Amino acid sequence: MTRIVYVNGDYLPETEAKVSIFDRGFLMADGVYEVTSVLGGKLIDFTGHCARLARSLKELDMAPAVSDEELLAIHRELIRRNDLVDGMIYLQVTRGAPGDRDFAFPDPATTPSTLVLFTQSKPGLADSPVAKVGQKVISIPDIRWGRRDIKTVQLLYPSMGKMMAKKAGVDDAWLVEDGFVTEGTSNNTYIVKGNRIITRPLSNDILHGITRAAVLRCAAEAQMEVEERPFTIDEAKKADEAFFTSASAFVMPVVEIDGATLGSGKPGPVATRLREIYLDEMRKAAI
Repeated sequence: MTRIVYVNGDYLPETEAKVSIFDRGFLMADGVYEVTSVLGGKLIDFTGHCARLARSLKELDMAPAVSDEELLAIHRELIRRNDLVDGMIYLQVTRGAPGDRDFAFPDPATTPSTLVLFTQSKPGLADSPVAKVGQKVISIPDIRWGRRDIKTVQLLYPSMGKMMAKKAGVDDAWLVEDGFVTEGTSNNTYIVKGNRIITRPLSNDILHGITRAAVLRCAAEAQMEVEERPFTIDEAKKADEAFFTSASAFVMPVVEIDGATLGSGKPGPVATRLREIYLDEMRKAAI
């Protein structure tokens, strides 16, 4: 079946979808995005993703393309048209296509934003076999720009980091700046020591993860101790367990860092329990 996508007000077969070559998302990476997971045909933490999208747009002085209510309607229509059960919906807003290339921002009154959404079917998304064995990661230098809190489409270095990990025969890379882990290539990072969950605090240095916020709420409700502070790779290697969170991986255990095995080499009890709690709570609240 041909996938139906959304482009600037129209629902189209993916083979017919087009965006101008002058679009600033294409020429300047001048755009932001969100990815919302779908489980059982329902959206996970949609309100959180809308709030972060609004923040990203504001930080870049970019106008919203449509209202939150319209976004919800578009998401639901894409789920319906594509018979999506488990998977993700990708949303991207750019500053539009002014008709030529220029470093200066175009006038939003004459150049409307470009809005694109599409679905990605991932049957059994919440039942990933990888979560049962855990992932292996390497560390790499973090050389990205300084506003990682804005969810922009500037993903070249994270892509390079994932390829470095693939070349090294592992699953992902954790980024290190000034001696401390910032985050993963596309996720927030955590270690566990003595049942205490340690994770870097929010700042411009990391993405303000929607899943991160939900997981920390779940941890607090389960009376797990959380300490928000930076940690080093050496500290991570000596941790009892580790994990990361993202909208598509949920809570994913990490069992090896730079060749050092964590704990028993299997997913630890804290990450395993948090994944169960998070998925249960998110399914209950899905819309």
